[in-house]
Amino acid sequence: MTTMRPEQPTPDYVPGHGLLTDKVVVVTAAAGAGIGAAVARRALEESAAVVIISDTHERRLAEAHESLGAEFGADRVRSLAVDVTDEAQVQALLDIADEHGGVDVMVNNAGLGGTADVLEMTDDEWSRVLDITLTGTFRCVRAAGNRMRAAGKRGVIVNNASVIGWRAQEGQAHYAAAKAGVMALTRCAALDVAPYGIRVNAVAPSLAMHPFLAKVTSDELLAELKQREAFGRAAEPWEVANVMVFLASDYSTYLTGEVISVSSQRA
Repeated sequence: MTTMRPEQPTPDYVPGHGLLTDKVVVVTAAAGAGIGAAVARRALEESAAVVIISDTHERRLAEAHESLGAEFGADRVRSLAVDVTDEAQVQALLDIADEHGGVDVMVNNAGLGGTADVLEMTDDEWSRVLDITLTGTFRCVRAAGNRMRAAGKRGVIVNNASVIGWRAQEGQAHYAAAKAGVMALTRCAALDVAPYGIRVNAVAPSLAMHPFLAKVTSDELLAELKQREAFGRAAEPWEVANVMVFLASDYSTYLTGEVISVSSQRA
């Protein structure tokens, strides 16, 4: 018999403590109300000098830029519409960071999901999810790593993986393969860049609630997913962002090549 987990209250939002003071932070897929947007906000609250946000959705990106600039100062926020499947666009994003002294923290949040039975999945469905979620992350790791190495920066790269990279779920072969790849990429890239003092880590969230997710997911499935979690509720995007900021900060200087599960669904 499955035990019904009572939904625990969401904890209070914790104010910033200057963990990213004077850092230049780049965040992909940061428009909207999901994890990327929460990371961008948290980085500004943690006293980042400049936060550069990107997304493929230009209208939402412009709205995010305007909102963050009004709250934290227009001089601390930059933005660029970027498709991580395009190498030139990824490089242009890092060019903006160079205008402010170069990237110190690269947060790779861009990814694409979807549901398709493996027997019915098309090559295009498979390839698009892999190109955005895995190869897009690779392009950003490579671009940021090379900029950090050239500048002599002991920078940090934080990737967004998923617990689905560890466990099976119907209809998610492409997404699970991509996220498992992000985990392996994180571990191997960490060793490649360690000689330059650069760290690479990842988070693996499960269910982080935001309006778009609620819109595209049935109430029944959301309730089921919440019951799988120890606290009986979804994570707030800012709770995942807090872990990403910790990985980007000097509180984790000896931590590299790790994937931190922001969920009780490690397996």
